[in-house]
Amino acid sequence: MTACAIEGGSAGAAATADPEAEPEPGEPKEPEEAGKAEEAEEAEASSTGADARPDTDAPPPPGGFTLTADGAYAARLTAAPGPPGARSWYPERWTLDGPEPYAVPLPLDQPEEPDSEVAPLADGRVLIRRRVADRQMFSLLYPTGPGTGELLLGAVGCAEMTLLPPSPDGRCVYALAAGEDHASLWLVAGGAFGPEEVARIPGRCSGGVWLDRAGRMLALDRQEPGGGPVKAVAVDLGRQGEVTPLLQIAPGSDDRLLLADPDSGLLLLRSDAPGHDRLGWGVLGSCLPVRFPECLRLADAAVTPFAVQPGQMLMPESCAVALRIDGAPGSWVGVWRPAGRQLHQFAAPLGWMQGAGYWSRDGVLHLPYANGATPCGVALVGAPEDVESSRPTGSTGGGEGGGEPSAADAAPVVCKPVPLGQAPLHGAARPD
Repeated sequence: MTACAIEGGSAGAAATADPEAEPEPGEPKEPEEAGKAEEAEEAEASSTGADARPDTDAPPPPGGFTLTADGAYAARLTAAPGPPGARSWYPERWTLDGPEPYAVPLPLDQPEEPDSEVAPLADGRVLIRRRVADRQMFSLLYPTGPGTGELLLGAVGCAEMTLLPPSPDGRCVYALAAGEDHASLWLVAGGAFGPEEVARIPGRCSGGVWLDRAGRMLALDRQEPGGGPVKAVAVDLGRQGEVTPLLQIAPGSDDRLLLADPDSGLLLLRSDAPGHDRLGWGVLGSCLPVRFPECLRLADAAVTPFAVQPGQMLMPESCAVALRIDGAPGSWVGVWRPAGRQLHQFAAPLGWMQGAGYWSRDGVLHLPYANGATPCGVALVGAPEDVESSRPTGSTGGGEGGGEPSAADAAPVVCKPVPLGQAPLHGAARPD
């Protein structure tokens, strides 16, 4: 695997270990464009007109809709109007931290391939990964007057690569190249000399969840080179990619990390330790067992967490968690707290960027969407309060209203820590 740097200049400041690191106040959005970038963005956002609106009937590209860690910016590939099979894809950046959200198209002279990936940075630029033959090309895009500026970063000699979620520091983006016996982790934006390999992890790796605010600790789902179960591991980028175990629920179980909140330590995971694949939660560094709530187990729908309420220091059970629910009717939104043991369900806004959203610290869920009437919008959903069940103690329940049923129908719910060997497996014997 090889890499070559096309542009010798820095693509942004390097990551630091300061958990409160922010972009430098005077850092320009792009050389030669400082002082007029915002005016250009506003002009482009208002002058695109109806012809530049995204085709909301187009299927979403594989890259999806990616948010910065603070929810200030987002990026996606979108399709210009055209007949099916002849769509022209181009990147689009959303600005979400102002009084009103707006989108800025970032097209170049040549349309993008639908398998390209984009990721926003905290300074408003957008990283794009393109596959050209057996190489991966990386560039930074930014609005400049009536057009789009492009800063070439470099290339990596690799046939397949996947962008990881943007680093919490807002300045770095990493990519994962998975091989048969090892995975390579690359810093593709934020380094000093173009893409650089920062770690090699033995085994087959996937996923990618940040565990801290500094962008140093990364969780990956790894299968050992010789095979066996998939286990989430922590990769310390401050120690040359040192790998330590993160999830070990049962010896033979597949334990994958889906989401983590650095403030509270809340972890959302998926494991088959209870006997079949279940969504569960735990706390980073805690000795308490992993829990697998019954209210998150829906008979005819898949439930996937996508956002955790930040700012709940040392209070993991009070964090509101947003979940995407996929069933036969389509996709909708769920909200759940570990302490409440209730799953609240809501209809998603028309044109929701499925599986995308972010919480404010005061418990308001922001859901980005685009449709024919609103090319760039954000719907707000307040986190509902959990209500205790009013049914008499001893009556049979089955979890009506989204509550978590007790282990025995004739007894009230008892929430006390039990040994790990009993916690996930005892619930597997309950009747649904």
